[in-house]
Amino acid sequence: MAATRSRLWLCFLLFFVALLEARGVPVGITYVRNAVARGAVCLDGSPPAYHFDKGFGTGIHNWLVHIEGGGWCNNITTCLARKNTRLGSSKQMAKEIAFSGILSNKRRFNPDFYNWNRIKIRYCDGASFTGDIEAVNPATNLHFRGARVWLAVMEDLLSKGMKNAQNAILSGCSAGGLTTIVHCDGFRALLPMGAKVKCLSDAGYFINAKDVSGAYHIESFYNQVVATHGSAKHLPRSCTSIFRPGLCLFPQYVARQVQTPLFILNAAYDSWQIKNILAPGVADPHGTWYGCKLDINNCSPNQLKVMQDFRLEFMYALARLGSSSSRGVFVDSCYAHCQSETQETWLWGDSPELAKTSIARAVGDWFFDRKPFQKIDCPYPCNPTCHNRVFDPQERPNL
Repeated sequence: MAATRSRLWLCFLLFFVALLEARGVPVGITYVRNAVARGAVCLDGSPPAYHFDKGFGTGIHNWLVHIEGGGWCNNITTCLARKNTRLGSSKQMAKEIAFSGILSNKRRFNPDFYNWNRIKIRYCDGASFTGDIEAVNPATNLHFRGARVWLAVMEDLLSKGMKNAQNAILSGCSAGGLTTIVHCDGFRALLPMGAKVKCLSDAGYFINAKDVSGAYHIESFYNQVVATHGSAKHLPRSCTSIFRPGLCLFPQYVARQVQTPLFILNAAYDSWQIKNILAPGVADPHGTWYGCKLDINNCSPNQLKVMQDFRLEFMYALARLGSSSSRGVFVDSCYAHCQSETQETWLWGDSPELAKTSIARAVGDWFFDRKPFQKIDCPYPCNPTCHNRVFDPQERPNL
């Protein structure tokens, strides 16, 4: 009996140690203070910021630049609501954050990128680093300068060694995943001609779809984002020459022109898109979808049918990119949003898999050209490896 208890305690201790290790080492914040003089600032006028964990060993000339997510603000009211939070001010950002998942510095948790220079860019402009309006209204003191912030941070990283990169990845989650697509070719252009450069968009493939009321709420929202931030001139010309600028925040329109190899990591039942594109509060005034959005297990058969139709729309929007041997695709059938930043979904004992392959392995194989990876899951609930999100009832949608 005593021996059994000892073994149980040892197993628990080993699991606890592994869990602590997986949480990652805290990484301090770096402020790009010289950016303020040229107006490259957050919504509140504070300097841009990022967290930088230096590479080591064979990874000292390799760079992984990851962009934080956090939705968007589409008018003065919503931007003011962000202005004095971490999504609008570097003054409100944590001085240290833990790196895990794709940013982990442990080989067992991040085998292909653990010893690279790993950077997380903080998101504080509210428009996926596309805005640029010179005038600042003294009544609000809002600065719409995301495109300048992007350039200032890139120049700072280049000066710290990224100009000599041999391998580089631009990645991001959610609004950061959209940023990755919009800035992918521009990122490639900053780096040496001989470098291997690719981009990874995690949960950034937002689609232009009708909500449950039949309205294109998200299209209207993106149009307002572009107008408020003056984003049109900083969206890829290859897209804005064909479509209205507001449409060029949708990957289905802008990503087809991206020349740099791009990996699309997304849940077909993206929980943010279900909550904010398919069934936003404005389209569901009686809260019929409330419980379903909190937990997919609460969805009625009819709601699941609507979500299956949404998946088909997502598949159609993804197919509009056309075929490319350089593209990577990992689209699982989970109710999830952002799967590269957390260890449990990136690489863990029970992390999500497609074709018996974890996200970490799929991305690594694709980047290093070990083998292509373009897999789309069968419909929900076919994948037992999914980590389906369950939201706190007090949590509110972003739109």
